[in-house]
Amino acid sequence: SFTVGSRAGSKPKSTKLLEVLNALEEDESGHSWEEIFIAPPDNASGDFTDEDSGDEDGRRGSHLPGSILHAFVVPEDSGTEEEEDLPPAMKRQKVMVEPQRIWTKRDIRPDFSSWTASDPHIEDLRSQELSPVGLFELFFDEGTINFIVNETNRYAWQKNVNLGLTAQELKCVLGILILSGYISYPRRRMFWETSPDSHHHLVADAIRRDRFELIFSYLHFADNTELDESDRFAKVRPLIVRMNRNFQKHAPLEEFYSFGESMCEYFGHRGSKQLHAGKPTRLGYKIWCGTTSRGYLVWFEPSQGTLFTKSHRGLDLGGSMVVKFVDALQERGCLPYHIFFNKVFTSVKLMSILRKKGVKATGTVREYRTERCPLKDPKELKKMKKGSFDYKVDESEEIIVCRWHDSSVVNICSNAVGIEPVGLTGHHRGAAKTRTQVHQPSLVKLYQEKVGGVSRMDQNIAKYKVKIRGMKWYSSFIGYIIDAALNNAWQLHRICSHDAQVDLLAFRRYVACVYLESNADMSSQGRRSRRLETESRFDMIGHWIVHQDKRTRCALCHSQTNTRCEKCQKGVHAKCFREYHIR
Repeated sequence: SFTVGSRAGSKPKSTKLLEVLNALEEDESGHSWEEIFIAPPDNASGDFTDEDSGDEDGRRGSHLPGSILHAFVVPEDSGTEEEEDLPPAMKRQKVMVEPQRIWTKRDIRPDFSSWTASDPHIEDLRSQELSPVGLFELFFDEGTINFIVNETNRYAWQKNVNLGLTAQELKCVLGILILSGYISYPRRRMFWETSPDSHHHLVADAIRRDRFELIFSYLHFADNTELDESDRFAKVRPLIVRMNRNFQKHAPLEEFYSFGESMCEYFGHRGSKQLHAGKPTRLGYKIWCGTTSRGYLVWFEPSQGTLFTKSHRGLDLGGSMVVKFVDALQERGCLPYHIFFNKVFTSVKLMSILRKKGVKATGTVREYRTERCPLKDPKELKKMKKGSFDYKVDESEEIIVCRWHDSSVVNICSNAVGIEPVGLTGHHRGAAKTRTQVHQPSLVKLYQEKVGGVSRMDQNIAKYKVKIRGMKWYSSFIGYIIDAALNNAWQLHRICSHDAQVDLLAFRRYVACVYLESNADMSSQGRRSRRLETESRFDMIGHWIVHQDKRTRCALCHSQTNTRCEKCQKGVHAKCFREYHIR
């Protein structure tokens, strides 16, 4: 069963998932629904949620018990919990105390300093010439791997199981999860089957099937005796903190950033696949994300709703998350960052708060959040030619609101970019799709160029996302974190690589192959190890020459060398590298 919230003040009721989806599909009331998202159970810190609910191959996600799975239908314009609890008289009083803004017809005159910051950390990464594995391990570093190993062993010991997990075995598990993003079977056990149509020797030779299943069932990320009961994501909070720290530590220092919502799709056969194409309703965990304009994830926080998240004074939940992201950015220095976001977050109040923090911001905005900015009526603007616009500036804080007529009427707000210079943009017109030029204000152009960072990240994650999931409520979220780390590592590769860059698929294949081959259990392989070494040496996939501190003999010419092939784990000179892999 699922808890469904419709409008403020309505009484929640229990219903079935398909009933919820059908009701939303058939809703003709004109009410704007943003999305369906699944939240962890209210008592997510309870010990029972660690247990598997069943075999994911045999049980459909939509049939999980109500104690494990909760779905919430959230209106697009939902406000903060504090505002909903206020009586009407206090709401009116709250509106009355807001200062009246004075709007003037002129362009904005921002007083921000220009961007002059350099990024010495990226220059340092360029000098190191890190391989894909080295870049991935900037995020899943030795400290994070050891932390997961210790917490998993602790949890198994609490269940009277002597697991004895090692960092080497955990990397094998990670390698299989990454590999499942581009090679997937209906059942994960098919990787180990001896049938010629399904057997995957790279997986089977790396770790035994039963050992993988045992490790995967006890995989854990927090101490159950020290969980915060007020945090719905307490089971994965330590991992979130570690990954946010690593993401921010190695993030490219840039002027432009995007903020938005991402969805971690829930693993179940009755998820968003049943919805019609083009509908905005989706299933999964909603995650607030701050990214660079190219899609590097800098900061993220899973949504817990207004009951579990304290909003910034005067802002709704979305605006409060923007402020938290800005605070995280400013830990690297109070620089004139420029943040872009959509109408879910934008308000004149938010622009004012960010301006006081020394941060630029631009975003589309809903009319009721413009604080009575007297712009031309949208109906009147639609009668004018495309490219027409109207704008006003708040005299006291230099915040501009512009209403622009393109395919539809769009409101956009900024505390840093104005109308000038007005440019031209192409516009397709009529059934013949003839292309015409229309006027475009400067802030609209910059917004369209820089706002898509979160969408680019989502696109990269969706291409080869981890397919192996368990039935614990946080299982899919762990896959999302692995995918996000791989996306970030690949973004750094694109920035730092001096030689030919590899695409995202080749990057993931390299990391998966190195993890499975370098961390394989050699003690139980016997003659298989020689076959594995021979096949991988000549496969022409993911071989990378790296520096090593200890000199070893070259596998080809047998003289001393301080370089090696990271995949083959063999010393080899740069001059011998190509010949070694084709001979």
